[in-house]
Amino acid sequence: MKKSSIILMVIIAVAIAMILVIYTDSSTYSTFTQAKEKNTELYVVGVLNKEKELEYNPVEDANLFTFYMYDNDSTECQVVFNGAKPQDIERSEQIVLTGKMEGDKFHASKILMKCPSKYNQDQVEVIEATTASL
Repeated sequence: MKKSSIILMVIIAVAIAMILVIYTDSSTYSTFTQAKEKNTELYVVGVLNKEKELEYNPVEDANLFTFYMYDNDSTECQVVFNGAKPQDIERSEQIVLTGKMEGDKFHASKILMKCPSKYNQDQVEVIEATTASL
């Protein structure tokens, strides 16, 4: 077999391996139930429970915001975010959280909100909030 054929086969094998690693490592949206089972950082998508109060007191602790959210399986969970309350979270159509479960609470490190755009009815505005860096 020629050297060029062997090199080509090695390059193709490495490319296939890289594609498989990227594909298996890519995150998908999880639920609160799956987050309880796994002790790793996951993405959970859902909607804000507007019937329960949002707790944010900037005078007492400006970096603590808690609220309740339903995931795609309609499971409700309390979410703790160590950061300021994102603006217009009440208007959000959908919320994507990055974080992990600690006990019965989901501790979010990032909040991504999909809000209706005030300019175009067919477009969705995306707002991201991250925890405060110390």
